[in-house]
Amino acid sequence: MELIWRGIIEAVHMILSADREVLQITWLTLQVCLFSTLISTILGVPVGMLLTFKSFPGKKAVLLLSHAGMGLPPVVAGLWVTMFLWRSGPLGEWQWLFTTNAIVLAQIVVSLPILISLSYSSFKKIDKGTRLQLKALAPTKIQTLLLYLKQAQFGLWAAVMAGLGRVLAEVGAAMMVGGNLQGQTRILTTAMVMEVSRGNFEIALALSFILMTIALALTFVLLRLQQKEASV
Repeated sequence: MELIWRGIIEAVHMILSADREVLQITWLTLQVCLFSTLISTILGVPVGMLLTFKSFPGKKAVLLLSHAGMGLPPVVAGLWVTMFLWRSGPLGEWQWLFTTNAIVLAQIVVSLPILISLSYSSFKKIDKGTRLQLKALAPTKIQTLLLYLKQAQFGLWAAVMAGLGRVLAEVGAAMMVGGNLQGQTRILTTAMVMEVSRGNFEIALALSFILMTIALALTFVLLRLQQKEASV
C-alpha cells in the first residue's frame, strides 16, 4: 500500500512540475492512440456495414478473420508488422520501422478487427422491420447510409471505446516496432515496462496512474457523446 501511495505522489509531482519527458511521452501516447483509433474507425465501420448489408465472395472469411482478430496477441501483430517494415520486407522502402508510424500501423492491426466485428454486430441488430420501412421510403444512398448509422450509433460508440481501450493498453507490438526510443517512440506503456525492468516501481506506478487518468477521461468523453446521440 505504501508503494502505491508513493506512486500516486510521484504522479502528482510529475504533472505539477511539468516534467518535460513525461509530458512528451504523454502527448505522444495521445497522438498515436487517437490517430490509430480514428483510422481504425474510418476503415472498420464501413467494412462492418458492408458485411451486414452486402453479399460478396469471401464474406465469411472476412467475418472469421475479423472475429478471430479480436483476440490477436499484440506481439504477433508486432512481429508481422516488423517483418513487413524490415528493410528487406515488402514495405521496407517506407523506412517506418522504429518510428511512430510503425506504432500507429501496429495499433491499427490490433484494433481494426474490434471495430469491424463490433460495427457488424451493431448494424446486424437493426431489426428487419426498420430496414423494410427505410426501403419503402426510397431514400438516396447517402440518406440510407446516414439512417443506418443513426440506428446503430449506440453500438458504434461502444466499438470506438473498445478499440481505443485496446490501443491504450497495447505494449508488446509498440515495443517491437517502435523500439521505445527516448524522445521519439517512447509512449506510456513502453516507458512503464522499461521502468519496471530497472526496478523503478514508483515511477512505473506514476506513469500507470497518468495512463489510467487519460483512459478514464477519454472514455468519459465518448460515453457522453454516446448518451447525447442516443437521446436525440
